[in-house]
Amino acid sequence: MQLSIVIPVYNEAEVLPRLLSTLQRVMAATAISYELVIVDDGSSDSTASILKAAATEDKCLKVLSFSRNFGHQAAITAGLDHASGEAVVVMDADLQDPPELLPEMLTLLSRGYDVVSGQRQTRDGETTFKRMTATMFYWMFRKLVDERLQPEVGDFRMFSRRAIVAIRQLREQHRFMRGMVAWLGLREVILPYHRSPRSAGTTKYSTWKMLRFAWTAISSFSALPLRLSVIAGLLVAALGIAIAFYVVFANVVLKATIPGWTSLVCLNIVFSGSTLVAIGLLGEYVARIYEESKGRPLYVISNVANCRVESQTAKGVVLPPTPESERINHEAPRAG
Repeated sequence: MQLSIVIPVYNEAEVLPRLLSTLQRVMAATAISYELVIVDDGSSDSTASILKAAATEDKCLKVLSFSRNFGHQAAITAGLDHASGEAVVVMDADLQDPPELLPEMLTLLSRGYDVVSGQRQTRDGETTFKRMTATMFYWMFRKLVDERLQPEVGDFRMFSRRAIVAIRQLREQHRFMRGMVAWLGLREVILPYHRSPRSAGTTKYSTWKMLRFAWTAISSFSALPLRLSVIAGLLVAALGIAIAFYVVFANVVLKATIPGWTSLVCLNIVFSGSTLVAIGLLGEYVARIYEESKGRPLYVISNVANCRVESQTAKGVVLPPTPESERINHEAPRAG
């Protein structure tokens, strides 16, 4: 069984040498046939040059370089699209996902599972805020969106060939791979592991990016925000009706004069705010429909090494090779 190792990278020049040497050492010890598919997500540091040099020395290394930064999930998608192994594993470049688990994951996959998911038991090197917000996100997603999402399971997963074929059919623009795997409902087994700190470099996911990622996850798999806006609208409407009854009661029964400015201003703020929130949520979903309707590919590949890809497919756009990259591909046979 050939194993494809898919790794998305973005400005990971500091950790790449250690990553490549570690993978070579682990895979040599296991004697497993493999190919390494690294997707450069438009890096602006020396990542591209490091990968280019490594690809000339290691014919098992496939390199796909994006024309710009399309995002982590799009990079994973490109790797899955161009992986040729009977088993495919996705892992991060920072060595927080231990390559030493790959033989055990292959063993579990051979028992008939379609997905082997690594579940983080500890998250060393991460702040308390990051751990708390991650726990809160998984809890909310499971309770309100899809209970099939496994808690503390990231993108460190191994897939069977039929799982890859199924995932390739899901081409939505706003991607949340963890939710897509849960939605497929494939036979899955959990493999607990200890998540170590980054081997080198710094995380590329800022707090703002994490919030955007969480919003994409929830809004792409559920109309829950719209439903919550409806509930909030009903509550505000009920509050308005209650205030109206009180005003009538105070005027007719209590014979009290109700000051108008305070109540009107408060009601106007509440109703206007809730209306704008509902319109904003509706606009967000309409914008997503618009983006999906354009049917654009998920990524653009500008350069490749040690692999051949079609010039243009439904998967992604591939730009014509430069003479130098064409020479590298001709010299290196296709991996797998």
